[in-house]
Amino acid sequence: MTTPSIKQLEAFWWAATCSNFATAAERVHVSVSSLSKRITELEAALGQTLFDRSGHRAVLTEAGQQLLPSALAVLNAMAALSQTLQAKVALTGRCRFGVGDLSALTWLPHWVAAVRQAHPGLALEPFVDVGRVLERRLADGELDFAVIAGRSSRSELLSQPVGAAQFSWAAAPGLANAAEHEAGQWLQHHPLVTLPHTAGTTRLLDDWLHRQQVTVRERIHCNSWGAVAGMLRLGVGIGFLPTHWVAAMGLQSLHTATPLQPLHYHFQWRRGDARALISTLQPLVQQHVDFRHHPFST
Repeated sequence: MTTPSIKQLEAFWWAATCSNFATAAERVHVSVSSLSKRITELEAALGQTLFDRSGHRAVLTEAGQQLLPSALAVLNAMAALSQTLQAKVALTGRCRFGVGDLSALTWLPHWVAAVRQAHPGLALEPFVDVGRVLERRLADGELDFAVIAGRSSRSELLSQPVGAAQFSWAAAPGLANAAEHEAGQWLQHHPLVTLPHTAGTTRLLDDWLHRQQVTVRERIHCNSWGAVAGMLRLGVGIGFLPTHWVAAMGLQSLHTATPLQPLHYHFQWRRGDARALISTLQPLVQQHVDFRHHPFST
């Protein structure tokens, strides 16, 4: 038996943990045929079949399942050695990552500018969607990382807190007298304009409604913070926005004895992904996550 190479183990690990060989090939920057060749060479070196290719898609054999943790340990050790030898890594290639709409409207432009200055050879491809979709794409290997509200419930993903957003109830000045009633009472007379149930804000909204014992009469859902803000500004209903947006938009803050809880955001990445890309960009995200930015600045 010959000794497997790092490239062969890398190809095997990504192929085993991504949704398909095409996605795995993108992650290691080779063609699908080159990825398959490396895996075939690894199987020949070990004298074991690692993937069952008889069905519609390749699945791990028992031998492949047994090899997976050992391959991951080797790749992690090589990544740690590389980071030790290179105190400052100049990233190159392509980075696909996901953020929610609120991140895209606040801190993301500042972060992209900082990364381009520090790593001009790295091509950034941001995807904006709700957290549930981004988690699935990350778990399937389609994204390198994502910044999502809340910790991941998926065992294959790891989460590191990077910041929090604070929200306040708001309405157009002509719609309500902020001092007259609490936000919960205004919900009995005006629609709640908010993001859909798949958004991370659903957890803090449901918690607030439960603590206040408030029932919402009517909801208007929209998956864009910009559209929600615009509808509030035009008096379509009431809702909550990042606190620093309220005054900037000329809206009034609605009184409530129980404030909305902060929404904590996490940097999420795939378990076992010890590439320099992850270890280098995670602290940069943490430095730049600041939801006090708003798109209404002059």
